[in-house]
Amino acid sequence: MVSPGVDKPNIRQVAQLAGVSHMTVSRVLNDHPNIREATRRRVEEAIAELGYRPSMTARALATQRSHRIGVLVESAVTHGPVSTLYAVESAARASGYEVSSVLLRAGEEITPQEAVDHLIMLGVDALCVVAPRSSSIAALRRISVGVPVLVVKPDKDPTFLTVTVDQQAGTVLAVDHLVSLGHRDILHVAGPLDWLDARARERAFHARAKSWGIRERPIVVGDWTADFAYDFARGIRELPEYTAVFVANDDMAVGLVHGLHERGFSVPDDLSVVGFDDIPLARHVIPPLTTVRQGFDALGVSVVDVLRAAIEEREIPAVTRIPAEIVARDSSAPPRKAG
Repeated sequence: MVSPGVDKPNIRQVAQLAGVSHMTVSRVLNDHPNIREATRRRVEEAIAELGYRPSMTARALATQRSHRIGVLVESAVTHGPVSTLYAVESAARASGYEVSSVLLRAGEEITPQEAVDHLIMLGVDALCVVAPRSSSIAALRRISVGVPVLVVKPDKDPTFLTVTVDQQAGTVLAVDHLVSLGHRDILHVAGPLDWLDARARERAFHARAKSWGIRERPIVVGDWTADFAYDFARGIRELPEYTAVFVANDDMAVGLVHGLHERGFSVPDDLSVVGFDDIPLARHVIPPLTTVRQGFDALGVSVVDVLRAAIEEREIPAVTRIPAEIVARDSSAPPRKAG
């Protein structure tokens, strides 16, 4: 390791220590596929011993790439989008890439076109779109981007690369969990249906409920916020016929539990509640919330792997759908006794 005050090690010193040419070191740094594993290991050991840090400017000049990924985030006010952004940033850094992001917030003047133009001006090698609405995808289709574009969305797309946490499988886990407890009348509180994840969860809920012979009832369309679900629960005047509620995100699930408590209803004795996301607060509310955990870290790694393959014109990795898991806590239980 280089001590303070000593000149920073350079690529030729790495090459000398590893017993290879500086071009071989460059190929290792840029993940060239035609490098023997033993050679790659020697170079990596030399890099670690010297504490060498490659210059991003030099890499950009050598490869004609900026090693920068642009991320367009539809909303950073809910857990899923911001967690996805953080995961992509972490995975990008681990791969030697930087991230530049633009947030599209409701009520702001910036358009998808302006956001994409800004990222392209920064010289990004690829673009990732997080938590999109169907309207923003339609706008994106009209934009000539000029770099690989990946959209974090539930379904494959003929225009864009896609990666997603498996929304359908996560919803199936939630419904099956409630069915296993004995519930046969379940209400779904959905997110805004212009949001692709909300639509995917709503469709998967209906399909799975139908397969179980669960009573069909109109869904409640929310806005992702705890306040919406709290107000909805406060409007319930008497114990409903349904015995469980599957809520499209944890923020609304927490608001629902709060509102039910204020109306004098017990969770889970009167109504079971299952959320989606597994936000950090989910295990600390009373009762601790049963929910579907999304694998955001794995999602971020997959996003970066796919984009790097596209940038470097390699074969796209096959795994682009990240599994979800059910986390059973105290907000779900067998249905209340009739009468």
